Order: sequence, then C-alpha cells, then structure tokens
Amino acid sequence: MSWGGPAFVIAIIGLSIAGWMFTTWVRARHGYPIENEWGGTVHRTDPHADRKIALLTDDNAKLSAQITRLEERVSVLERIATDANGRAAQLAEQIDRLR
Repeated sequence: MSWGGPAFVIAIIGLSIAGWMFTTWVRARHGYPIENEWGGTVHRTDPHADRKIALLTDDNAKLSAQITRLEERVSVLERIATDANGRAAQLAEQIDRLR
C-alpha cells in the first residue's frame, strides 16, 4: 500500500466522516447539543415540554397549598398538646362531646 496513493487519502476521508457521524450520534443519543453545518448548535427539543412544565407547575401549586394546610393543622395540634392550666383536658372533653 502506498502512503501517498489515492486509496490512503480516501481511507483517511472515510475514517474522518465515520468518526464525525459516530460523535454526532453519541451526542444526539445523550441529549447534548449538536453542531449543524454552519457551526451553530441545534438543541434537542421535546414537543411535549410545555405541557409537562404546565402540569408540573399545577402539581407544585397543589402540593404547596396542601403543605400549608398541614402546617396549620400541626400548629393547632402543638398548641393543644402544650396548652397549660388544664385547658387541654377541657378541649379533650369538648372533642369527645362533638363525636
């Protein structure tokens, strides 16, 4: 094989293209931005990303409201448990009467 022959040059070009295709495939598979023909980057897009963000935002708002309600309930229970002067017993009697 001649190192300066056309077969060697074509082999180098073929290996370069194969390497470029492999790195592009790996980058696309793992979600990294890909360079286009003019040196710009093309980011991976998810067609349902806006809907997912809206659903997660709504879910976050619901969970925040639930946490707030639970914190209020816990503070009432703490106040009842640490109440002094026998008022806790009176509250217990009132709760039993309500049942």
